[in-house]
Amino acid sequence: MTNAQKPAPAPAASTPAAPVPAPVLVRAAEAPVLSDGPGSLITLLADSGSTGGALTTNRATLAEGAAGAPAHFHTRATEFFFVLDGALEVLAGEDVLTLHKNDFLAVPPGMPHAFAPAAGRSADALVVFTPGMGRFDYYRLLERVARGEASVEEIKESSERFDNHYVDSPAWRAARSAA
Repeated sequence: MTNAQKPAPAPAASTPAAPVPAPVLVRAAEAPVLSDGPGSLITLLADSGSTGGALTTNRATLAEGAAGAPAHFHTRATEFFFVLDGALEVLAGEDVLTLHKNDFLAVPPGMPHAFAPAAGRSADALVVFTPGMGRFDYYRLLERVARGEASVEEIKESSERFDNHYVDSPAWRAARSAA
């Protein structure tokens, strides 16, 4: 073979510019489970501190009739929903969508959204925020409010810290009253 016919050599393995972070493993038995209201469980999986800021993730398990999350938006994070089981009603802007098992939705920063189990159904969903930020303390605050140990005013005061800004949504109100 001539040089023109020889295949180019495979590129040498390059070393990453930054150290590769350790994988994040959360065993089901070790994941904290919180309740922020009747029929609503939040399993804390990985916060930004354990993912190098890449993401924050939790599992939302909502029984039939659970309130879910009211209309809100994030200025910095995209929020992803992947339905593991059941049916999840989600506000995305002005649209109210029903997501079923294995459906996926990404809500970009600035878009009002809300979620709750669809009428007559329960819902189990993986919820991911990227980039990540320390949100686990927000979920702990929600649990304290549900137990009467903290006030709703504390949630309002935490909106900048947790990038969780509540808004009114006539579309969501109408959908929830119909449910």
